[in-house]
Amino acid sequence: MDEKNITPLDLSDTALYVENRWEEPFAELRRTKPVSYRPDSLYGAYWSVVTHDLIQEVENKPDIYSSSYTRGGITIGDALGEREFPNFIAMDRPRHTEQRKVVQPAFNPSEMLRRTVEIKRRTKELFEGLPRGEVFNWVNHVSVPLTIGMLCILFDFPWEERHDLKRWSDWASEVTPDTSEERRARYLEQMFQMLARFDGILADKKAKPAAGDLLSRMIHSDAMGNMDDMERLANIALLIVGGNDTTRNSMSGFIEACQLFPDALAMLKADSSLIPNASQEIIRWQSPVTHMRRTVTEDTILDGQRLAAGDKVVLWYISGNRDEALFNDAAHFDVARTNARRHIGFGHGVHRCVGARLAELQLDALIGEIVSRNMDIRVEGEIERLGSCFLHGFVNLPVRIVKG
Repeated sequence: MDEKNITPLDLSDTALYVENRWEEPFAELRRTKPVSYRPDSLYGAYWSVVTHDLIQEVENKPDIYSSSYTRGGITIGDALGEREFPNFIAMDRPRHTEQRKVVQPAFNPSEMLRRTVEIKRRTKELFEGLPRGEVFNWVNHVSVPLTIGMLCILFDFPWEERHDLKRWSDWASEVTPDTSEERRARYLEQMFQMLARFDGILADKKAKPAAGDLLSRMIHSDAMGNMDDMERLANIALLIVGGNDTTRNSMSGFIEACQLFPDALAMLKADSSLIPNASQEIIRWQSPVTHMRRTVTEDTILDGQRLAAGDKVVLWYISGNRDEALFNDAAHFDVARTNARRHIGFGHGVHRCVGARLAELQLDALIGEIVSRNMDIRVEGEIERLGSCFLHGFVNLPVRIVKG
C-alpha cells in the first residue's frame, strides 16, 4: 500500500460529530486523498471514500462492493455472531432484489398520494399544539412525534405504544465499538421485545386476506413470509430506523439551517413553490445518514488505490453531499439550488432508500406548515448532537417560536 494514502484522520471518531467539527477533515480528504486508508480505529482498519463521484462508482458495483451481513454488513462496526442481522439492505443480489420487491409497492406513487393528506393533517395538528413563547426541544416535540406517528400508521401500531418504537429505533441504529457481553445482552433484550410485539401484529395480518399495507405485503409474500426470527427482527428494525431516525434528523436540521441561513426561510415565504426543492436541499445539507459500509469481494482498484478482498470500505455520504466539485458553495443551505436532487442522502444505485419519497413528503409538510404560518423559530441555547458516526442528528435542539 502507498503510504501517501494512509490518513491520520479517523472519521469514525464520534467527537467530530458531537462537537460539529467534521467539515474540515472531510474537505481536506476530498482535496488530497479521495480514497484513503486508516489502519487503526475502534472499528479496525478501513478505507474511506469521500467524493460524490467515487461514492457513486462504488454503489454502482454491488457485486464487487458487498452489503451482505455475512461479510460485515452496512455499518463501520463489524457484525458478530448473533448480532448479524440479515435485513434486505444488508444483502446482495438476488436475495436483496427479491425482498425489496415485496416492500417497494407500499411506497409506490398511488400509496404516497394517499398518505399525503394524512401527513399534512397530522403535521397541522401537531403545530397547532406547540408551545409559543417558551423554549422547548424541537426533537422531542416535533421531529420524533411526526416520524413515529408515520410509523404507527405504516405498521398499524398503537399510538399509545409509540415510545417503544422510538426506544427500539435508538437501539437498532446505534453503532458503537462496545462489543461487551453486557451491552450485547441489553441490545438483544430490546430487539427481541420488539420482535415479540411485531410477531403479534404479523400473526394477525397473516390470519386475514392479503392487503396493501407494508406488514401484510411482507407476511403474505414468498420472499418474506417465512423468515426466521433473526431475519424478521432485522427487517423490522430496518424499517423502523429507516422511517424514523433519518427523517427526524432532517426535520431538526432544517431548523438549524434556517438559523444559520435566514435568507433561506425568507425565500420560501416569498415563493412556496421552492418547498419540494428545500426538502431535497436539507437532506443534502444535513446528510442524516453519515455513512454506509461495503466490503470488497475481490481485489480491485478504486481511484488508483489497490483494495484487497475483505477490505472494509466506508462511503461517507456526509462528505459526498458537501463535494464542491458538484455542489457550488456546498456548505451553504440554498433552497433554490438547481442540483439539490443529486444528493446521495438516500444512497445510490440498487440500495437507494425504498422509503425516500415518504421522507420527502413528510419534509414537504413540515416546511409547508412553517411557511404557511409565517413562523419565526429561533434556536435558544446549546445544541446537543447525536454521538454517532452512523447517523448525523440531534438529541436536543432548544427553540422558541416567537411568531406564527
